[in-house]
Amino acid sequence: MTEEKGNRVEQVTPYGEGAKTEQVRQMFDSIAPAYDFMNRAMTLGIDIWWRRLAVKRLKQIKPQHILDVATGTGDFAIQLNESLQPQHITGIDLSQGMLDEARRKVKGKGLENTITFEQGDCMALPMGNETFDAVTVAFGVRNFEHLQQGYQEMARVLKPSGMLCVLELSTPTNSFIRWFYDVYTLHVIPWVGSLKSGDKSAYRYLPQSIAAVPQGDEMLQLMRNAGLHDTAFKRLTLGTCTIYTAIKRAVRS
Repeated sequence: MTEEKGNRVEQVTPYGEGAKTEQVRQMFDSIAPAYDFMNRAMTLGIDIWWRRLAVKRLKQIKPQHILDVATGTGDFAIQLNESLQPQHITGIDLSQGMLDEARRKVKGKGLENTITFEQGDCMALPMGNETFDAVTVAFGVRNFEHLQQGYQEMARVLKPSGMLCVLELSTPTNSFIRWFYDVYTLHVIPWVGSLKSGDKSAYRYLPQSIAAVPQGDEMLQLMRNAGLHDTAFKRLTLGTCTIYTAIKRAVRS
């Protein structure tokens, strides 16, 4: 079941046929200038609260070196820095356009030495084994071309006892709420997104990818398959967002 659902989201692409990784890169380059506005508009600003709740999960391990995968315009990396004050945060993303926006934000806050960004693919992270105390992803795993491979890579770069924290959009399970959710995500968001960004396909892809991505225990199984344990999830805001966490097992002496 998990493998089937994982394969489903891997087959959902922004522009039809072709490799998902390259299409996702193209999509985010296209919408980068409008991305922050659309995030606030789509979630009515609740995405800021979701990130705060995810950050709280990381406080227990007091991470000093953090990797933020699919960092986008750097919102989560900046919030991680403000709340946790680690020694260093590395953000990685496919899209140079998104990273340009992220670097502008970080420079404006004078955080260039604490938060750095690089372009790269989560399918083959350019970092050594057991490098980070924590790895985070906010609203990004559904864009992975190969979901299980992405989790294996994130587990690889985690230190023993390190935490993986994933924040991802999800679909409500209540049928009444789901009706309003579908109207909003399938019709309102693509219309507003096309007006603001000029790329209607990108905002049609959003609800399609949310519907196809593994959710709940199916997502946790992917983490367990990658060798992580102590997996847990918590649904937020009527099930429209979910926090997933997992720990890398410490090496026994």
